[in-house]
Amino acid sequence: MYAQLVDTGTTGVKSLQEMSAEERAFQEKIDAEIKIEAKNWMPEAYRRTLIRQISQHAHSEIVGMLPEGNWVTRAPTFKRKLQLMAKIQDEAGHGLYLYSAMETLGADRDDEIERLHRGEVKYSSIFNYPTLNWADMGTIGWLVDGAAIVNQVALQRTSYGPYSRAMIRICKEESFHQRQGYEILLTMMREGTDEQKAMVQDSINRFWWPSLMMFGPHDSDSPHTGQSMAWKIKRHTNDELRQRFIDQTIPQLEFLGCTVPDPDLKWNEARGHYDFGEIQWEEFYQVLKGNGPCNRERLRTRKNALDEGAWVREAAMVYAKKQQQKQQQNAA
Repeated sequence: MYAQLVDTGTTGVKSLQEMSAEERAFQEKIDAEIKIEAKNWMPEAYRRTLIRQISQHAHSEIVGMLPEGNWVTRAPTFKRKLQLMAKIQDEAGHGLYLYSAMETLGADRDDEIERLHRGEVKYSSIFNYPTLNWADMGTIGWLVDGAAIVNQVALQRTSYGPYSRAMIRICKEESFHQRQGYEILLTMMREGTDEQKAMVQDSINRFWWPSLMMFGPHDSDSPHTGQSMAWKIKRHTNDELRQRFIDQTIPQLEFLGCTVPDPDLKWNEARGHYDFGEIQWEEFYQVLKGNGPCNRERLRTRKNALDEGAWVREAAMVYAKKQQQKQQQNAA
């Protein structure tokens, strides 16, 4: 999963004439679509931008397990329980891929996790909303993972090699999650009771606007997009990705037989895109500041998991040390 990733580069974009020889060679390599690898020279600001973006992405995958974990014990059938557990396991794996990619840039995983727990770094705002009914499991898979896919498909072409390669596998799994989520909603709409159909519509109503917020603020309010685009960390702007998501999603919504809570939504023939209403950005920024419905609960749960799992990590380290000693003795 992925959610919005707040731009964190430098505020200005240098011209080639303003760059040092190393910076110019670096930019020319990016312009030639040659991947930057961990051992290559890179500007410090490029490295910092990637660490922040990848760490936010990794944190989002890990925290994103919590809203779904809320329904493992209450899934309606054993099949749905297994599907949900498999999905949560996938998200854990995505977080591990991304933390590993981040570490190739010299970052320390434990340090970044501690910063998350102290509230110093962000994760996707969408995971600070509660999951109130089973339909939310379908909506998260369809809308939230669907929004993530739109962003992550572009990230398969990001300029940093380890990040790009991690995204290839993640996108394949997220695509499966999206189809699984849509199938949950479609089953409820086609075979469910009136109450279950109402649950689906209620879930879409609650998650629609937060899903659009996942792409981040308007381009005009995102001063660092220019540099991230120049470095090809990002391939498309926030508004471009948001529009792509809406255009892809509305036909699927109509097939479900549902609506979105946006009276301004309509097809614009001249533009070849859907027009849509204004997002309530104050809500987005309040959630980012830690004032969302579940911000404190999410961080408290993650801290508790770290503390309660300390004995497992300690036991694993002792076992690994003993195995290493045995190998050394056998080698002697």
